[in-house]
Amino acid sequence: MLGAILPAIELSKKDKNESFFFIADLHSLTTIKEAKVREENTRAVAAAWIACGFDTSKNLFYRQSKVPQVCELAWFLSCFTPFPMLANAHSFKDKSSKLADVNAGLFTYPVLMAADILLYDAEIVPVGKDQKQHLEMTRDIASSFNHQFGETFVLPEARIDEQLMTIPGTDGQKMSKSYGNIIDIFQPDKALRKQVMSIVTDSTPLEEPKNTESCHVFQLYKLLASEQDTESLRKKYEGGNYGYGHAKQELFELLTSRFANEREAYNELMSDPERLEKYLAEGEEKASVIANGVLDRVKSKIGF
Repeated sequence: MLGAILPAIELSKKDKNESFFFIADLHSLTTIKEAKVREENTRAVAAAWIACGFDTSKNLFYRQSKVPQVCELAWFLSCFTPFPMLANAHSFKDKSSKLADVNAGLFTYPVLMAADILLYDAEIVPVGKDQKQHLEMTRDIASSFNHQFGETFVLPEARIDEQLMTIPGTDGQKMSKSYGNIIDIFQPDKALRKQVMSIVTDSTPLEEPKNTESCHVFQLYKLLASEQDTESLRKKYEGGNYGYGHAKQELFELLTSRFANEREAYNELMSDPERLEKYLAEGEEKASVIANGVLDRVKSKIGF
């Protein structure tokens, strides 16, 4: 959320921007095979974005799978993407030691991602540091196509928020749902507090000063709190007689107060699936019109 949703929503609010944000349900099939899990995740993601203030009337919000033109473009692009490029992708290399666990969808993941971007003439793409390589691959694929067939695709630029580049998870690794180390602010209070209390800390005794730079609790707090509150917590760390349990409680209270309105809106949306469906269907209709135009442009260049 901190690394993707909030920065992207702020970007979408700028007057000159028209934003296209989608739920990557096709990408999820590389790992999630259960239909009910995918459906629930899709609703939860949609509710989270809208609850956090994404304006679906000004921008486009849609399910990737409901604009099937992306699959057609992905096939065209795959026929112009060299094998070594895909073999060098982090998404593949990280799992290449166990090739039996690697499906073709995971291997061609960067091509589908390129289609997601190029299908809408995107100019700026907010990405995390871990997705920077895929954005560069998108530019390489588009540049090569343009060189061969003439100007067809817009070359997108990456937008990376340096401050939110890496957000620590509860285990100290980069926060990621695939690592099982996220803090889900939309959970009920009891479950949310349990997640916060599970954040890994060192064994510094209660009475001793603590290092804010190496503490994941403090780093998360710093991302959300005011400068004044952050400095207040820093003094408690450095003063001693302040335990990590106290810090985790302060982080929990900050999360529930900072996102009180969003949590309420999320619960309302999750209890009204017809309303969520309406928001998504409207975006999918608009996205399809734009996708058809770009796809026709591509097909005319390659003889279809």
